[in-house]
Amino acid sequence: MVRSMTGFGRAESNQSGRNISVEIRAVNHRYLEFSCRVPRSYGFLEERLKNLVQQSVARGKVDMYVSIEQPQDACVTVSVNHPLAEGYVKALKEIAETYGLSGLPTAESLARLPDVLSVSKEPEDEDSVWNDVMLVAKEAIEAFNAMRSREGERLVEDVRSRLVTILDDVAFVEQRSPETVSEYRSRLESRIRELLGDHEVDEQRLLTETAVFADRIAVAEETVRLRSHIVELEGLFDEKAAVGRRMDFIVQEMNREANTTGSKCLDAEITKHVVNIKSEIEKIREQIQNIE
Repeated sequence: MVRSMTGFGRAESNQSGRNISVEIRAVNHRYLEFSCRVPRSYGFLEERLKNLVQQSVARGKVDMYVSIEQPQDACVTVSVNHPLAEGYVKALKEIAETYGLSGLPTAESLARLPDVLSVSKEPEDEDSVWNDVMLVAKEAIEAFNAMRSREGERLVEDVRSRLVTILDDVAFVEQRSPETVSEYRSRLESRIRELLGDHEVDEQRLLTETAVFADRIAVAEETVRLRSHIVELEGLFDEKAAVGRRMDFIVQEMNREANTTGSKCLDAEITKHVVNIKSEIEKIREQIQNIE
């Protein structure tokens, strides 16, 4: 199943008392580039999330955002730095005595002084946190991949329609090319008879010139290879693996055959159809840039 590189997915759930939300989005990129934003205390999740994404994403610039709200009953400890508080009290008393000031610090005013109080929470079990986040992340990735698959179907549909157009033009070129040889022979013979007047036309020379012309404009090899590339490209539409790079290579080869055909043709009608082939190939190339 062909997938687009662009997509979006989001999931939110409460796991083990934690409100967890995961958002994932991606745009086109030549390779897989992953970045993740998680709360500062959950940095250990980044590498695990990257490995999880790599299991189903081959290419694209992927950004993931993870939000984790602590359970309300999380164990939080407030500690007093007694040596520091004692030092503050002594210093304040010394200031009061030295300058004749009244009043002693209250507990509230002392607690406001730097580093007297410190807040810490009980360390969480990393594996437990990961299991909870993983469940939500998988749901977000599933939605993300579903969107990419839908977009991939639309891309394939567009490419298929353009391949049909190309094949129609190729058929015209194949049919028209032999006709140009016959027309060339007729024009050449007419011109020779006009120049020679009543003299006999050298049939062998006429055949030779016609054969040289036919060889020069022959495009059968190019059209056969172009058809072969189209068959190969269509064969990739149903593959489950990432096929974007292979498609891009095939389209380059299609463009090469179209250019060679264009350089050989001397007929205005054929030229018009070759230009149309090249135009459709370029549109296919643009679409394939979005495929994983």
